[in-house]
Amino acid sequence: MDPITAAALTALAGTVGGEAGRQTWQGLTALVRRPFRRGAAPDAAPGGPPAVSSGELELVDLENSPADPLRAQALATALGVRAALDDEFRALLEEWWQQARSGSGGEVHNSISGGTQNAPVLQGRDFFRPTFNMSQNDDH
Repeated sequence: MDPITAAALTALAGTVGGEAGRQTWQGLTALVRRPFRRGAAPDAAPGGPPAVSSGELELVDLENSPADPLRAQALATALGVRAALDDEFRALLEEWWQQARSGSGGEVHNSISGGTQNAPVLQGRDFFRPTFNMSQNDDH
């Protein structure tokens, strides 16, 4: 599995305003909230193995501060550790990651033809509530 980088998680958390980003984030949230399947319970007992995060706290932290690279790194680390300990989670995370990379990225090709455009032209992908403030020019 390709590692999920902090940069990718930061970019994803920043796209939650669009429908595709929201769906991808919801998919990760549902995955992280699945029960942690490993030999020992995630909470460490005194003298026992160290506690391992399910990733849920890190996910919420990044959602609350999507531009924070340290929070993104904490989530990436938690996901990687959990995937190493939980085979089912690893398989599901890999499936989610493949879908996220193919659905939320991608190239955008825009072209305008047919002469002069007399109104705003918006080029890009996944716009969420664009606003145009235009003043009327009576010099026409």
